[in-house]
Amino acid sequence: MTPETIFYAVGMPIIGVFLGLVYKGIDRRVSARMTSRIGPPIRQPFWDVGKLLLKETIVPANAVKWIFNAMPILALASSMTLLLYIPFGIIKAPLEGYGDLVVILYLLTLQALAMAIGGFASGSPFSSVGAQREMVLMMSYEMPFAIVITGFALIYKSFSLSTIASTPVWTIVGPLGGIGIFLLLIAFLLVTPAELAKLPFDIAEAETEIAEGMLAEYSGRNLALFYLSDAVRGFAMMAIEVVLFIPFTLSYLFGLNLSGATLYIVEALWFLFKVLVFYVSAVTLVRTSFARFRIEQASRLFWVYVNIIGLLGLLLIWLEVM
Repeated sequence: MTPETIFYAVGMPIIGVFLGLVYKGIDRRVSARMTSRIGPPIRQPFWDVGKLLLKETIVPANAVKWIFNAMPILALASSMTLLLYIPFGIIKAPLEGYGDLVVILYLLTLQALAMAIGGFASGSPFSSVGAQREMVLMMSYEMPFAIVITGFALIYKSFSLSTIASTPVWTIVGPLGGIGIFLLLIAFLLVTPAELAKLPFDIAEAETEIAEGMLAEYSGRNLALFYLSDAVRGFAMMAIEVVLFIPFTLSYLFGLNLSGATLYIVEALWFLFKVLVFYVSAVTLVRTSFARFRIEQASRLFWVYVNIIGLLGLLLIWLEVM
């Protein structure tokens, strides 16, 4: 393993927590500006986590205590593991070649599943309702996500994100495949807010209906871990979209002749900018513009419309490959 890969493996989970909280702060600030509010400072998520860590962790008397306490740790661990499969700029992922996109799909599901199990284990009726809603949503939006993964596997004959990032998909497909990839991009963008439990798909945590749902009984350290898990997953999801759909480096686009530390810094900043563009487009704009869907509306959207878009894109890619 190269020194940069070792640094990535050790430092990226920590950096991912920091970046996840920063992007979460930017998301809240931009959303506030869009609705003519000042909004909290970008550092607010750091204060929120610090305050939660200082508060008492309360476990309900009728909860299954070991499951209730284990699920926040599992959620954060699965989110941080995601980062080890994602190439950061020009640095290859340390776990490259170990399933990549398939494992990523499982890890994203595991984080949501941990929240649902924690909700069931809390013994709260609000949490149980939220967990049931989360399970229904998972069965709805995972199908389009799997279709997107299948489309890229058809093109590259590989699930490796580093392989995909090294050869941008737009440069190896023809007009038919290009339309297919564009349809997969639309499907992925529609899946993103649901995968991250953001409006209009925060149905499982609806504060005004079921008092935060799955998280109703969580507090203190446990709630802080779920908060960090959500922040890391948000950053990881956007990074995956960048790698799949716009992996172009500045060196590739403009033929920059950079080397050493300068090359890594410039490409990292460019990568973070692309992540920010996806975050604002797929999460901030959507959650600020739409009201919360009902569970049946969300399920119908994914099972019918998003699946049709994804399958049509997959069909076009298959026709070109064949």
